[in-house]
Amino acid sequence: MAKSGALDGKLVVLMGGSGFIGNYVAQALLSRGARVRIASRNPEKAFKLKPLANLGQMQFARCDASDRQSVERCIVGADAVVNLVGAFDGDLYRLMGEAPGWMAEAAARQGASAFVHVSAIAAEPEEGTEIEYAGAKKLGEERVLAAFPKATILRPSILFGKDDNFINMFAGLISALPVLPVFAPDSKLQVVYVDDVAEAAVRALEDPGTHGGKTYELGGPEQLSMMEINQAIATAQNRNRSFLPMPDALSATFAALPGTPMGSDQWQLLKQGNVVSGDFPGFAKLGIEPKPLGLFLDKWMVRYRKHGRFNERLRA
Repeated sequence: MAKSGALDGKLVVLMGGSGFIGNYVAQALLSRGARVRIASRNPEKAFKLKPLANLGQMQFARCDASDRQSVERCIVGADAVVNLVGAFDGDLYRLMGEAPGWMAEAAARQGASAFVHVSAIAAEPEEGTEIEYAGAKKLGEERVLAAFPKATILRPSILFGKDDNFINMFAGLISALPVLPVFAPDSKLQVVYVDDVAEAAVRALEDPGTHGGKTYELGGPEQLSMMEINQAIATAQNRNRSFLPMPDALSATFAALPGTPMGSDQWQLLKQGNVVSGDFPGFAKLGIEPKPLGLFLDKWMVRYRKHGRFNERLRA
């Protein structure tokens, strides 16, 4: 159980806090009375959160996660730290492998009571696969635990939310094209609501005595194939669409081309699927009941429907 008032007045630094998940973690922390420092290469992206904070409750710091001194400066005075830095391009081993270790070392020196490292289910890649993203995530976990043994590791599946880059990418394509290719159509994903993952991070901060030193795999309540996800989006838009399952060889070639929305690492991760292994505790141990995609999809897809909210539920 979360400890009431445990974060009230405490300074929590969100490394990479201006991104998609950082928006939700920050809101959950502000509602608990925590002071929040958003550390990011582009902290102005989080300025929209200012109206949610009381006077002096929110700070912003410009941070280059690939620069150790920059990282250490941003963690000065922290009572707790959450690392949300993630990327699919650039020096992944530095950003997601080495940098988390610097953060954990700095947090330990500051006497922080808790450290939450948001990793990914991909940190346990299938045997025999060589995916830079997965390797970097795994190294990051190792570096964090070496420096801060009581850190909490969260491994979420693919995140979804109203403003995500996953569901919305497919939604845009489905609204515009009558026929669409589906890559890795049979791959199973356990997509997870971003608000649930943010709540998990905050609960780990509230009770490091219970959750510190543990790894949690966080997946949604259902496993959906890529084909099922595309079909569900089309149904929520009230559109008839044709979906073409793509052969793996063609998908791999597409992912290797420059300028495509999916890189080779992303293709390999998608191909192997993204579901919890069952080897680690999950939401239940954090006292959270995860929400399914279907709970939100109809409402979120209104803006993609022909005529929007005036749609007469006749398929386009």
